[in-house]
Amino acid sequence: MHPAPSVIVFTVLSGLGFGFLAFLGAAFVQPAGWTAFLLWGLGYALAVGGLLASTFHLGNPQRAWRAMSQWRTSWLSREGVMAIATLLMLAPVALSDWLGLGWSRLPGVIGAIMALVTVFTTSMIYAQLKTVPRWNHWVTPAMFLCFALAGGAILALPRWPALALVVVMGLALVLSWSIGDRRFAEVGQTMGKATGLDRIGKPSIFDPAHTAGNYLLHEMIHIVGRKHVARLRVLALIFAVVLPALALALLPGAVLPRAVAAVAYLIGAFAARWLFFAQAEHVVGLYYGKR
Repeated sequence: MHPAPSVIVFTVLSGLGFGFLAFLGAAFVQPAGWTAFLLWGLGYALAVGGLLASTFHLGNPQRAWRAMSQWRTSWLSREGVMAIATLLMLAPVALSDWLGLGWSRLPGVIGAIMALVTVFTTSMIYAQLKTVPRWNHWVTPAMFLCFALAGGAILALPRWPALALVVVMGLALVLSWSIGDRRFAEVGQTMGKATGLDRIGKPSIFDPAHTAGNYLLHEMIHIVGRKHVARLRVLALIFAVVLPALALALLPGAVLPRAVAAVAYLIGAFAARWLFFAQAEHVVGLYYGKR
């Protein structure tokens, strides 16, 4: 599929933001005063900024609020509802930390669980799609959650637990590539099945249906060369996993290793998420002989 920058920014930043908010809400780190204001503000800025970025991929961004009305059937709607509910649930905890009010941490624990559920609903927007076999399996939500937890851990946890979660994220990423590369063949999607002509033989494309481009060709069909895939995968692993792990393990101090690891993580996460969309083989490509 054609990687839309707004959706890449949305999934990376919102995942990192809600992962960080989950650790803040569950009191893995308990800042106070202006430190709390800055840390909670960073978490909210990442989460809300990511959600706002997603609206730029809509035909009418001003009507984005209407998407939340279909929560009974739509994972996109569920994500919007969960995101707003999570941010509201965590707001009193953030205020208490900032002003030293000493309020109960229970809403924070509930909000932490809701933050991870929000990330899960985001992942299910893609994992539910049977038309994209590469996404349609259990590793997709696992990978989204691992990225959220690892990113949040870099910002919130002591260096060794954060390093462990970064390694787990790397394993989930490699597993998603390994399974995803086989999925289209495993589900047995062919041009014959797509057209219903497999009963009379093996069809092939004689001539394109039209000479100009269209929405499907632009949005749903995007071919990435194998050499580029290999290079981008190495780049994603180096920046998202290797460099953050080395920074957390070797750099001195408390702020420097987190800052270096977070910047490297973001670069790697953007590369990995670009591949996530660019390599997604939509079955509609079969109609155009692209698979």
